[in-house]
Amino acid sequence: MKNRYALWTAFVLVHALLMLLSLVGSGNPLVDVTDVYRPWALDVVAGRTIVGIESDWVYPLLALAPLLLPLVAGAAAYPVAWLLLVSLLDAIGFFILLGRGTSPRRAAAAWWWLAFIAALGPIAIDRLDAVTVPLSVTAMLLLVRRPGAAAVLLSVATWIKVWPAALLAAALITVRRRSRLLLAAAVVSAVTLATALLLGAGAHVMSFLTLQTGRGLQVEAPVSLFYLWQTAAGLDGARVYFDEQIVTFQVTGNGVEAVIAVMTPLLALCMTGVAVLGVLAVRAGVSIVRVLPPLSLAFVLVLITVNKVGSPQYLTWLIAPIVLGVVWRGAGFARPAAGALVLAFLTHVIYPYLYALLRDAAWPMVAVITARNLGFVVLLWWCAAELLRVRREARAPRGTVAVPVLHDR
Repeated sequence: MKNRYALWTAFVLVHALLMLLSLVGSGNPLVDVTDVYRPWALDVVAGRTIVGIESDWVYPLLALAPLLLPLVAGAAAYPVAWLLLVSLLDAIGFFILLGRGTSPRRAAAAWWWLAFIAALGPIAIDRLDAVTVPLSVTAMLLLVRRPGAAAVLLSVATWIKVWPAALLAAALITVRRRSRLLLAAAVVSAVTLATALLLGAGAHVMSFLTLQTGRGLQVEAPVSLFYLWQTAAGLDGARVYFDEQIVTFQVTGNGVEAVIAVMTPLLALCMTGVAVLGVLAVRAGVSIVRVLPPLSLAFVLVLITVNKVGSPQYLTWLIAPIVLGVVWRGAGFARPAAGALVLAFLTHVIYPYLYALLRDAAWPMVAVITARNLGFVVLLWWCAAELLRVRREARAPRGTVAVPVLHDR
């Protein structure tokens, strides 16, 4: 019981600190909330433009819900209401994670979650991704006992921000009752699409996919390191620039169009490779407890690592698979959990306080983001090696390898 009080006290303190840094800290971490989310929401309630319905939009349609909710407090209080909304959603996910008895593994996962967002800084609660994190954590914890409910949560989260589709893909590979997952996901998607079409969305409803394919190389994406180092070295043709349409910083240089063209096929290829590793492990008889955590983390890491788009809030995508891994695998997931904490801290170094140095391609900051991005590759390598290891152990003759059964207690 004392541990629960300590955890909830830490929860309040960490979120209060993140809210304070968001509201009065340097670097303006709430810029998307105040200058992007709020104007979109105000346009909707004023009857001017409903993004995703009357115009193309970079987000899936259900993202409108969390963007509109803070307006209940009024336009002036929108930033504070946003932070309170995210904190409330985190509290719900945190409550479900702790459960009734708060086992040692669940307590460890809860402490890790708090340490991670504290290391990551205000960006952990200042972007739309923060809404999908507690939904995804809850879904992953419910997956075995209530696959239908888990699939609904993951599908809703995917229609807010696309990345939870990676978790859903991992679940479809590992969960036996796939029909429930598919049915729930199909129902959520069908209802969302039907509603959008009835409102006259037409092709706008899927614009979040088409708009992404035309994007350039965002400055924080791992692939952009090639041009960042050229810019830092002062080589002709390489530079960082601000894209007015996408409202983000991107890189350019010699051969950039070819790199842009190859990234989407490469992403699809790598996702397929991870899926194959997962399928082979499942077919070898590896239990879901040993497959799903590294598989879901691998899918998320591919989305981050093999992508032409990159932002500091993408680090929050690691929370759900690592929380699940700590709950299910305990010490067996200590390495990726510790590695993710380091990556969160390095990201906090970059954003929001010293982001101008990255925009200017100052070599110390380029070195920091290089270390951070290489860390993604190392974590992905660990996931692939783990999937191969558990498959190899499952295929070994009985008595050759002792595989411990891990319990949540």
